[in-house]
Amino acid sequence: MQKDTMRAVVQNAYGPPSELRERRIPVPTPGDGEVLVRVRAAGVDAGTWHLTTGRPYLMRLMGFGWRGPKARVRGLAFAGEVEAVGTGNPTVPWHVGDPVFGSADGALAEFVVAKSTGLVRIPDGIGQVEAAAIPISAVTALQAMDAAAPSPSDHILVIGAAGGVGHFAVQLAVARGARVTGVCSGPKADLVRSLGVEEVVDYTTMDILTSGRRFDAIIDTAGNRPLSALRRILSPTGTVVLVGGEAGGPLLGGIQRTMVASLLDRFTRQHLVGLIAHERQQDLETLAGLLADGTLRPVIDTVYPLEQTAEAVEHIGAGRARGKVVVTL
Repeated sequence: MQKDTMRAVVQNAYGPPSELRERRIPVPTPGDGEVLVRVRAAGVDAGTWHLTTGRPYLMRLMGFGWRGPKARVRGLAFAGEVEAVGTGNPTVPWHVGDPVFGSADGALAEFVVAKSTGLVRIPDGIGQVEAAAIPISAVTALQAMDAAAPSPSDHILVIGAAGGVGHFAVQLAVARGARVTGVCSGPKADLVRSLGVEEVVDYTTMDILTSGRRFDAIIDTAGNRPLSALRRILSPTGTVVLVGGEAGGPLLGGIQRTMVASLLDRFTRQHLVGLIAHERQQDLETLAGLLADGTLRPVIDTVYPLEQTAEAVEHIGAGRARGKVVVTL
């Protein structure tokens, strides 16, 4: 029997991850076209850290809430089973007990309400933890790869190749036949090498920006290198895809790189993409297929229980994770 209340990680005001609290709150009710999912695992990404801390401040002006987040319960990516289907919509294709994954506000809780059109069935043989690692991060990597549109044998540079988005981007590039160079720190080199890259660059001992190399496409998930410098190591008609930003201070947080790329793109032969990823069911279906056939494998750095969500978010914010961090319930 479904409970009336549930455990959830809530937040009333922005602050450090230590301010996150586990509380009991009412179980949400699905409406028309919605599904209630019993969450078994929830992915934690950089966006969770940003929403927790309220940084950069620009995001507050973008509608996420000024003094505190509008959505009190943290988390977006999840995997679990359908618990209930909203009444009044007989066309919902899900049934109680179906194993699903997707994204929705409030995923760091025992139950979450999601749009039925945003869910995808978990492939046979894939665990809940692995499935929860796919929404947000792998979707972002897939959209970055689609924007880069590499041809077979193109030279692609992935900066931040061991991160939550980066390690998926590496695998997707390799699957498309690209020759991949991955940038990461030395301790993460073996992981990146295991994903099929042709070359690993340790940024602590070598600056890829001064290496004299040229690339057909660059996917930058680290967010701390100037766009002008990236363009110098990009081929004359190549593509650079910026995924987020971390070097613009508390006000902008690197978002200015995305804005500048969009403005300059129309004036150059190079293709400059400031990626703003959007969750799409078709992308989740594509990724589910890649999971099922073994083309894509989530690398799980650490699994935390719900009561240690603050530690999970702090781990992400510190940049220590190799692959994905997941919270289980």
